[in-house]
Amino acid sequence: MSLPDTTVHRSAGLLGPTWMRAIWSPAAARDVAGAPVGRDARLDMFRGIALVMIFINHVPGTIYENFTNRNFGFSDAAEAFVFMSGMAAGLAYSNGFSTGNLWLAIAKVWARARQLYFVHITITMLCLGIFAAAALWFGLPEVMQTNNIAPIYGKPLSTLIGIPLLTHQLGYLNILPLYTVLLLATPVFLVIGLRRPWVLLLLSVALWVVAGQFRLNLPNFPTSGGWFFNPLSWQILFVVGLLSGVAMKAGMRFVPYHPVLFGLAAAFVAFVLLWVRIPELGALGRSGLTMIADAGAPFYITWFDKTFLALPRLLHALALFYVLGHLPIMRTIAASSIAAPFRLLGRQGLAVFAAGTVISMFLQVVKTPRQPDPLFDGLVLGGGLLVLLALAWVLTRTAELRASSRNAATQSRA
Repeated sequence: MSLPDTTVHRSAGLLGPTWMRAIWSPAAARDVAGAPVGRDARLDMFRGIALVMIFINHVPGTIYENFTNRNFGFSDAAEAFVFMSGMAAGLAYSNGFSTGNLWLAIAKVWARARQLYFVHITITMLCLGIFAAAALWFGLPEVMQTNNIAPIYGKPLSTLIGIPLLTHQLGYLNILPLYTVLLLATPVFLVIGLRRPWVLLLLSVALWVVAGQFRLNLPNFPTSGGWFFNPLSWQILFVVGLLSGVAMKAGMRFVPYHPVLFGLAAAFVAFVLLWVRIPELGALGRSGLTMIADAGAPFYITWFDKTFLALPRLLHALALFYVLGHLPIMRTIAASSIAAPFRLLGRQGLAVFAAGTVISMFLQVVKTPRQPDPLFDGLVLGGGLLVLLALAWVLTRTAELRASSRNAATQSRA
């Protein structure tokens, strides 16, 4: 998904606030003192990897979805996407709230939210058109029963109200509404977080607990229930990412490296990997969680609910991000030629995500009458990824040419 600019600066404005001097010791600052200043290739690489995983998972029924990250842990690409969205928001917008005009800073964030909203509405209508064409022209009426499409012809007037209100979301098209709402709340997050980051974190945790305890969610309409990605719960990953991005902007880390913490996080990631890959261990682990639930612990602590971002998913995601973020080799890998395709996809995230979503919905239709086939599935998924790479290359090259043209014009005037 497209995230805001991820350039890292050791900004004097951000280094000024008292909370940074209080939180990060000189040792913490030295933790990244040798890090290169500039665009962080790791964020682009991981964002690109997440986009590839999302694209593959959005075409269910292929053998290749068995190799995406959701098969190796409790969390999946959605958690990575939301965390990196928050991180990139912290990188892109924190300076404006620290040293600039407050209203202009707010307007910049909300302009991005507005862009995401209209992209979501556009891809929703395109996907509806794809499924309608499959039913009307290609004899596949069954596709109209998938992906929460049925209400569009069962309750057309109500559904056409719900789509622009974001209270009716198609299946696989529900992460942009979450991101839009979180961006609308970002000015509040930054106003608090730049001055009292740990207060913001505690408030975020409290909201996550309250949402889970009382099952608070934004409502659906015209169908019942709430959002698949509950913003009141998922905000906690966004906030942790946001605070991490703010720290990166100052050349620091929100949670500095500590060998004990790193060891615990790595051990948890390894344990979860064994949990999901060894059936006997997984059954034993689920029995343990059931016992805790029977003792009175709430569901968002003891199970794997995605809507409310249950604790096992949240802890796995945070542990994984901490480990990957503190492995020095990740900088080398991210800057290598092997990672170049992922960096390219990550730098053009919004366009890639939007196009990938539409292509994946088209491929769902193509696969409807077919059984899993390694060759066919590989060809259609590989073709879709090549289209996304070509799109990212064209957009990146166009941006570079525009930048060169502006620089040339500036030099000629000078």
